[in-house]
Amino acid sequence: MSKPIVAIIGKPNVGKSTFFNYLVGSRVSIVQDTPGVTRDRIYADTNWRGRNFTLIDTAGIEPDSEDIILSQMREQANLAVSMADVIVFLTDIRQGITVADQEIAVMLKKSGKPIVLVCNKADNFEKDREEIYEFYNLGLGDPYPISASNAIGIGDVLDKIYESFPEKTQDEDEDDIIKVAVIGKPNVGKSSLINKILGENRTIVSDIAGTTRDAIDSRFENEKGKYILIDTAGIRKKSKVKESIEKFSIMRTLLAIERADVCLMMIDALEGVTDQDAKIAGEAHEAGKGIIIVVNKWDEYEKETGTLEKYKKDIYNKLSYLSYAPIIFISAKTGQRVNKLFDMINHVNEQNSMRVTTSVLNQVINEAIAIVQPPTDKGKRLKIFYGTQASTKPPTFVIFVNNKELFHFSYERYLVNQIRKEFGLEGTPVRIIVREKNEKDI
Repeated sequence: MSKPIVAIIGKPNVGKSTFFNYLVGSRVSIVQDTPGVTRDRIYADTNWRGRNFTLIDTAGIEPDSEDIILSQMREQANLAVSMADVIVFLTDIRQGITVADQEIAVMLKKSGKPIVLVCNKADNFEKDREEIYEFYNLGLGDPYPISASNAIGIGDVLDKIYESFPEKTQDEDEDDIIKVAVIGKPNVGKSSLINKILGENRTIVSDIAGTTRDAIDSRFENEKGKYILIDTAGIRKKSKVKESIEKFSIMRTLLAIERADVCLMMIDALEGVTDQDAKIAGEAHEAGKGIIIVVNKWDEYEKETGTLEKYKKDIYNKLSYLSYAPIIFISAKTGQRVNKLFDMINHVNEQNSMRVTTSVLNQVINEAIAIVQPPTDKGKRLKIFYGTQASTKPPTFVIFVNNKELFHFSYERYLVNQIRKEFGLEGTPVRIIVREKNEKDI
């Protein structure tokens, strides 16, 4: 596992989201946000005392509720607990210990994970901290009084979380290890692919316990390089709510995507691209990861002249936003073309990490402008002054213009295509950030 995972658990309305938002806000250095399964953020990377970690926000738990929505919240929290290295149990100091708190405490003790007991809403710190002693009855060690809304006492909590982290793993600081998430809907052959790789290549360094009960991270090394293979396959739990099952599956996949450098998006050749495939692939695209489309079970697909090119065209039609992603046709069962994956992984990882000098970038932009003039609107023409690369993973470029409103999506797409034409950037999304700059500032 590359970074420790911290889950925030507690009953509804104790201030979990306020606490979460503060930790990933301006006072703590944010590494990256990962899109969640809803509009609300579920995961975010943050940092304390030089240690990066992933924070998971969960909905409130009502242990005995039969309500479908609340039962889904409970399942979501259970999943977060199973993923976590450290659990923050958030309570309300004003309410005191409730029956729900007691039942949650029992559940968390069974997990065997380090637990940091936090008593929120101690807004009048000197007065409210006197109520803290009741919480020793939960049997979870020292409670920490805080006010998430007023940012009081949070440093002590972060120090305790830091002290509870597992020791740094070798891969946490090793930049030469490529983390590869194998993603896709159930039963497309994700585990079969990883087993084929690990079974035929015996230079495995070690196995690393994964972040969920049903996923394994495998450290693997061959003549092509060092890798961590993240298997996102999961046994779907029985549930009366199909939507709930899908959400939990996506939660696992989202966390794997967040941790990865390159995602292998697996598709079943016999089924083709499904709506679920498109949803999962879209998450990897939005997260800015390197992506390779892997069509599995190609040995079982009936072929004729031109089948492969026709199949590729169909994939790009259905996943148009992944037109930059290379496609490889394999059989995890027989091992067909599996050995070619690592050259592609290395290439895509390099492309995702590419840095372009400002002078060369502006030369490409000026040539693009000369070929196709920027658009006009109501007599006003878009002027592009210059561009610079802001970051990598994915390559992100800031373009300075006279008026952002004139920078139409179609022209942005044109510039991205020209940048790709010059630099390749195969297998990686390209981001454009547009900023206004007056001519007098140039």
